[in-house]
Amino acid sequence: MQMTQDKQKDLMSMYRETRPREFFGEKSTTNHLPWSLLILLCALAIWLVLALAAAENQRYALQTKACQDRVFPTEIDTACLKQIKSREHWWQHVGHALVHLGS
Repeated sequence: MQMTQDKQKDLMSMYRETRPREFFGEKSTTNHLPWSLLILLCALAIWLVLALAAAENQRYALQTKACQDRVFPTEIDTACLKQIKSREHWWQHVGHALVHLGS
């Protein structure tokens, strides 16, 4: 009886040594919550930067009167306001909005 138990222990120890530690996809060592939050916050930051650039683009177009209606000078051309590029690049809008935050 003792002999068969020793053989079984030897056989099981050999099996344990040759067995892979984990199968692919069986256990993840990556903590997904922080990475998911990081991706979500990056997406939110990109969305906010794009919204800030669009708002500053329209604000600057209104300030320079670039979208004034030609027929009614006191009115604003809203179609122009949606498609105007009042500065060369989007980052110029973001930079100006962030530097002149209070004004």
